[in-house]
Amino acid sequence: MEINITSLVSEDMFQFSHSRAEGGQNAGEDTWNAALNGPRPLLDSPEALEAMRDWARDSGGWEEEEILAWDDNELQALFLQLIAGDCRECPALEGGRADSLDGIDWEAYYADENSSGRLIKSGNEIFYYLGM
Repeated sequence: MEINITSLVSEDMFQFSHSRAEGGQNAGEDTWNAALNGPRPLLDSPEALEAMRDWARDSGGWEEEEILAWDDNELQALFLQLIAGDCRECPALEGGRADSLDGIDWEAYYADENSSGRLIKSGNEIFYYLGM
């Protein structure tokens, strides 16, 4: 499922995904709290919320009971962190790695065989492929 994430184009993704080396000992808690309070809604239908649950199941990172216990806000937060992590691995226009969707060097991203391939730019819109 492709989810339109154009609304995040100028969001600073660092706040939603960074390491302890970048943000200190509380990086995990800080990024999770930022994601819990981040822009909404990204997953804007029951089908999109279920696609996120399916992604979590397929990833093998959580038990079924955990996945079923997540409320909609936690699913939104996890999705936001997924987007942010992928964005921050993208090549930036000015070199290095991108901290926002509008900072991605799309030509280099598409040419990089190691990119996730989940971010898709189509005209002025950006989508995220939520699937395995």
